[in-house]
Amino acid sequence: MNSDGDNIISGKKICAYLINMDGAEERLRKSHEELRNAGINYKRMPAVIGNKIKFPIKEFSEISYKILHGRKTVPPEVGCYLSHINCMNDFLKSDMNYAIIFEDDIRIMPDFKKVLGQSIALGSHWDILRLTTVNSGPKFKAVEIGDGYNLSISLSREKGAGGYVVNRNAAAWIASLLPMRLAYDIAFDLEFLSGRKAMFVDPPIASQRTAIETQIQINIRSYKLPRYRYLTVLPYRAFLESARVLVRGSRLLRYKLTKQPSAPTNPERA
Repeated sequence: MNSDGDNIISGKKICAYLINMDGAEERLRKSHEELRNAGINYKRMPAVIGNKIKFPIKEFSEISYKILHGRKTVPPEVGCYLSHINCMNDFLKSDMNYAIIFEDDIRIMPDFKKVLGQSIALGSHWDILRLTTVNSGPKFKAVEIGDGYNLSISLSREKGAGGYVVNRNAAAWIASLLPMRLAYDIAFDLEFLSGRKAMFVDPPIASQRTAIETQIQINIRSYKLPRYRYLTVLPYRAFLESARVLVRGSRLLRYKLTKQPSAPTNPERA
């Protein structure tokens, strides 16, 4: 049901990955239909099955996870994290310019490929391009894409990693985020701490299908540590939120003070 994942969009070589757990045939079928209809070739990346991992492993720091994330080890979260890392490593072995990462609960909007091409044409503005989010916080316009879409910056924490694009710079940074200390969608939302740039396509051109039961969040509350977790988690989160507003806010201000070009209306694509 999948191809080699190679695409040419806006003149750039782009590989696409679909993370899918062995045996999750219905999720694969639905995601395949979504990507086929959008004209996106993809490579299926077998998900790491967290419940089959024999801990401890060097790729996961249990103590850091407890201190920074406030939870006992959540095997499916570890599997998710390592699955995304595997996509980055595979991409970095290729000669592709960009990689699109999809999780298998993805839903694609009608303008997906057109707006993606316009966003790729504006690739100098971002290292990570977020296509989905499960949050509803405000996104602040930085660059106009056209047709009512913008490249926008969020000043708040955004969860979810159902669909996003990375360049090689961002992929190398993400691949280095080992051992795992945070859930993946938190970890890769901290690009500003490493000098990388993240933007959202706003409004989103893809979403995570809420009707599909998550394979990670089942009984997630049972993994939370007692209330003493707040002694370490809250100060850490306060630091992150303050740094996010400061760094991304400064970047947003620079956009507001300078006129930015829009994307070409008909970028080259195949």
